[in-house]
Amino acid sequence: MGFNWKQLQNGSDIRGVALTGIPGQEVNLNAEIVSQIGKAFFHWLSQQNEGCEQLKVAVGMDSRLSGPELKSAFIDALVQSGADVYDCGMASTPAMFMTTVTAPYNAHGGVMLTASHLPFNRNGLKFFTPKGGLEKQDISAILEIAEANNYDTAKLEGSCNELDFIDVYSKQLVEKIKKEVNSQSNYEQPLSGFKMTVDAGNGAGGFYASKVLEVLGADVSSSQFLEPDGKFPNHVPNPEDAIAMKSICDAVKEHQSDIGIIFDTDVDRAAIVDNEGQPINRNKLVALSAAIVNEEHPGATVVTDSITSDGLGWFINDVLKAKHHRFKRGYKNVINESIRLNEAGEESWLAIETSGHAALKENYFLDDGAYLVTKFIIKMAQLKEEGKTLTSMIEQLPVPAESKEFRINISNPDFKAYGEKVISELGHLAASKNGWELVPNNYEGVRVSIKNQQLKGWFLLRLSLHDPVIPLNIESDTEGGVEIIAKELVEFFSNFSELDLKSLINR
Repeated sequence: MGFNWKQLQNGSDIRGVALTGIPGQEVNLNAEIVSQIGKAFFHWLSQQNEGCEQLKVAVGMDSRLSGPELKSAFIDALVQSGADVYDCGMASTPAMFMTTVTAPYNAHGGVMLTASHLPFNRNGLKFFTPKGGLEKQDISAILEIAEANNYDTAKLEGSCNELDFIDVYSKQLVEKIKKEVNSQSNYEQPLSGFKMTVDAGNGAGGFYASKVLEVLGADVSSSQFLEPDGKFPNHVPNPEDAIAMKSICDAVKEHQSDIGIIFDTDVDRAAIVDNEGQPINRNKLVALSAAIVNEEHPGATVVTDSITSDGLGWFINDVLKAKHHRFKRGYKNVINESIRLNEAGEESWLAIETSGHAALKENYFLDDGAYLVTKFIIKMAQLKEEGKTLTSMIEQLPVPAESKEFRINISNPDFKAYGEKVISELGHLAASKNGWELVPNNYEGVRVSIKNQQLKGWFLLRLSLHDPVIPLNIESDTEGGVEIIAKELVEFFSNFSELDLKSLINR
């Protein structure tokens, strides 16, 4: 009674505080709550599968400390409801989707307990059916069912069996690499002679080193932080984090590896490092992914999030001769837009965020970090035969002189309306300011291109998907340009008393 179930919704996921340890963060995702969500998910899944006698649900988790207890509570609730459950133990988020489309398992639903890269005290749930990840409205419906707490008595007796599905999933990737590299000299181990450094950040991605790369002959002895540890003692498992990226870059340089690979906690995101220890993440990751996909599907549309650079747009449009479609932030937004374009007759094979979420049409439009890396590994092995490296594919990608994101907090309780007002006013200013040009076909916030004698660059102001924040991204092709743009914007933002400008002023 009185529990706020809506607070657990995070877009198309469920997330909450599962452990004490951080002041001011009270636990709201314990075993009792997760049990209730388990019953609600079974009820919702039953509605989607009318006439099915026995539902099958696969459940996995990442390395979080709260994982075992919450997974146990969720599975118990499913079994009590009458489901046959596959307990997949340590797994990845993409693997849990694959349980729904892989025979002979063909689960009606797949569930992953994870909170991605968030701190150790958090946890959450991601849900799948054979159609893909659940949408925002599906999560709302499940939470409404949980809140009502009114269920039919189980008609059948449920069961639970352990399934090492990450082993099944790894073998799928191994076979893909063998087949597509198609080495004439060493078909079974086409990665022999390569030194590859994997950084799992103590999340769930360590399997990729031992169950995929090593099996194919790669030397993975330089890999680090493969052991699951929910305290994340070495660095945040996040390809966007500067400390995490420095760690993998340093390891590649130290061991003179051919490639570095870094995953987030639940392996739905990834980035790589080239043989010189330089990161290929964010815009470079998008560019490389687009270049590889464009070889297979020339001229197709690449859907990205809103903060991609002007240089990336030029690379996709003018160098690859493909089509760049910049859309909203949020991996589900990007994926759904790519699906929509295909349904409308516009060919799109890649939907990708600068955060490292990449979904390919050939792979169920599933954002899968391990699958993306597998595409890179295949191409890397093919290019070696030609004496080339992966970076040769993105040599023409322009790199901006400067790039920075500022997060401006909103103190107004109705932060969405207030943030939209700020964005609207900035749009009016940009439309009238000499040297500033509103970028057309912009689906999120206001994006402004700046071209004058002093500098060339752009900025984007948008409303955060879930938080009382308006992120501001500034990029400049001129040294010192970010400072010039930021200074002008501080003057504008100073007119709004309920904005916290610390990050922008203390730049």
